[in-house]
Amino acid sequence: MNIIINCKHMELTKTLKDYAEEKIGKFDKYINNISEAIITLSVEKYRHRAEVLLKVDGLLVQAESITGEMYSSIDEVADKLERQIKKYKEKIASHRKGKNKQEEPPKTEKTTPLIIKKKAFDIKPMGIEEAAMQMDLLDKIFFVFTNSSSGDINVLYKRKDGNLGLIEPVK
Repeated sequence: MNIIINCKHMELTKTLKDYAEEKIGKFDKYINNISEAIITLSVEKYRHRAEVLLKVDGLLVQAESITGEMYSSIDEVADKLERQIKKYKEKIASHRKGKNKQEEPPKTEKTTPLIIKKKAFDIKPMGIEEAAMQMDLLDKIFFVFTNSSSGDINVLYKRKDGNLGLIEPVK
């Protein structure tokens, strides 16, 4: 696994680097195919933020933590990643057994109509079930992907009733 550590508004000490690499490096034994781990550490006033993005076979697993101390932020983000990975592995195991678990819909925050953040992602062709798993791993309420069966751009979203909705273009 390739671990990349980026720092914003702070200096990266050897002890902090070793600590972050040790905490995030342990996920290599949980999932075999982690190609890259991008760790972003930043400090803004008294807020110490640790954000981790794991790239696993084309899937992305992301977690973020903000606390008053950097080491506790790293601990918390590692705990969040561990929960997400366990959830992912359970989902794969239940898919193999043919079980589908109903989950509660996540609580969403109110948003303003301003665009405050932009992100770019590689959109790879995938099936609807794989897109649903990816959306759950990223802990998002929607996911844009290229449908491998039709070749069209689709949007998968979580409904208020806990189920998923799919938006497809009209041909």
